[in-house]
Amino acid sequence: AEAAEGFDDRFHRDCANDPKNARASRSFRRSGRSERAWKEAMARSATWHAEAAEAGVRKHPTWSPYDDNGGTCIAVAGENYCVVAASTRMSTGFSILTRNRSMVREMSPSCLIASAGFSGDADTLHKTLHARQVTYRHDHGKPMSCQAMSQLLSNTLYFRRFFPYYTFNLCAGLDNQGKGCVYTYDAVGSFERTPFSCQGSGKDLVQPVLDNQLRAVSPLLVPPRGAPVTPLSLTEAIDLVKDCFASAGERDIFTGDRVEICIVTAEGIRREYLDLKLD
Repeated sequence: AEAAEGFDDRFHRDCANDPKNARASRSFRRSGRSERAWKEAMARSATWHAEAAEAGVRKHPTWSPYDDNGGTCIAVAGENYCVVAASTRMSTGFSILTRNRSMVREMSPSCLIASAGFSGDADTLHKTLHARQVTYRHDHGKPMSCQAMSQLLSNTLYFRRFFPYYTFNLCAGLDNQGKGCVYTYDAVGSFERTPFSCQGSGKDLVQPVLDNQLRAVSPLLVPPRGAPVTPLSLTEAIDLVKDCFASAGERDIFTGDRVEICIVTAEGIRREYLDLKLD
């Protein structure tokens, strides 16, 4: 197979990741040079890499514009409430940067956004959405609804799809009928409305618990699969969220310290806090 692909293809394949030899590859393709010239070029490449290694030059830099600062967020929608909770630990690798950083941003009296992932992108995203929400309120004389905010968040994430915000978001609150609503997103703006969801480093630990407790095992049971809200009372939903975080904090090193629990009702937004393990 190697002989069949020809000299030019072999040289281009072997030198594609080396800018110096990639230029040589283009020149060889134009001039049709011999196998001997290819071997000489490869020898020069090996010499260059050896000299770079001796000088301590990295061939492949490891810098990235992104970081994953961990944390877990959960949202549960009820008949006349919505519970949004997030851990306050911000980490990078095995280092804790702060134990008291909020992942939840209040956008209006009936809408919250919780973001896990890269805290720098999360802060930028929250500031952008809050500024647009303020402009909307001045233009229309009323705050943006949770449904409108969910679409705005989707559009904002999709607009940055080629250099995306490294955030995994939940938009939650009350809809126009006063029922709880939760919208869950991927990094580029695809979203759906669900009765409950979670994002962040503890998602793999928390989501099965939520599915077990809130999702019907059969569409013939009540509530049916895909119901817009959960059947729990507010107190039961808060207890479930606390149990989920207590469980995730035992296994996920990026979830810990404290949980900020925001309860959205027709009367407004109130907050509770739950202490988790500090290690």
